Amino acid sequence: MQIPDEKLQQITARLRRVEGQVRGIQGMLADGRDCAEIVTQFAAASKALEQAGFQFFAATLAQCTTNPDAAADEGYTADKLERLFLQLS
Repeated sequence: MQIPDEKLQQITARLRRVEGQVRGIQGMLADGRDCAEIVTQFAAASKALEQAGFQFFAATLAQCTTNPDAAADEGYTADKLERLFLQLS
């Protein structure tokens, strides 16, 4: 399903923030920072990436409900959407 450009830009921006967080973690590791600080940043980056995945899935689901015929043509059945959702959770 084709996701609207505005949504793709939002998801891409979120992924760029995650990318920055991961680079920050790498720097913290190289600097020998405290374990608790590093673990906190791992958790934040993980949560941010998870949210980007959910945002992407929500946009896909919205497109499927708005255009059910196109979704069916592309193989996005209710079962497939459920499996995709469960992969994220």
